[in-house]
Amino acid sequence: MTAFAPPLSARLSLTPKTTRAGLLDGAWWPRSRDLAAELPYLADALEERYGRITRVTVNPTRWPVVPHKVAVTGHTVHVGWFTEQDPDKMILLSYTVGRCDLLVIPPETEPAAAARLMTAAAIPGSILTAGVLMSDEVATGRRTRDSRSSEDAWETEGGSARPPLRHPVVGARMIALPGNPRR
Repeated sequence: MTAFAPPLSARLSLTPKTTRAGLLDGAWWPRSRDLAAELPYLADALEERYGRITRVTVNPTRWPVVPHKVAVTGHTVHVGWFTEQDPDKMILLSYTVGRCDLLVIPPETEPAAAARLMTAAAIPGSILTAGVLMSDEVATGRRTRDSRSSEDAWETEGGSARPPLRHPVVGARMIALPGNPRR
């Protein structure tokens, strides 16, 4: 009798469904840097929530080989690469839901560090980028607090934040804000 190993599942942590949109939708911890071997597991794991993944973009600095197409259960995923994209982030696109941005945790990462990163990347409304999460983990071994939570703490302790900066609109009139000498 031959024993079969169960199929591998993607090591994935997704942001809970909420109205608080953040910069990341979660994190993925692949087992290797072989994108052609790893992507099918990820696409299958995301299908229930995001629908059929059709396109993926990566930064080639983290992947030794970036295939143009990867066969996934029942279809093909087209892969593109951009050196301008955050090297620690993967962008996945589907026709039904749209876009999913994931922190990609290097396969050689220690389990405790990977767990911290997966938790940090799945915080709803987080304004931390993939690069910030990775550099902080490398520098300190733990993630920094989200700056939004610091601001929330400041507000609840009686402090006040500055009004948000606004992008200028061509043809709009400037309105003086209290404490702002410009008119």
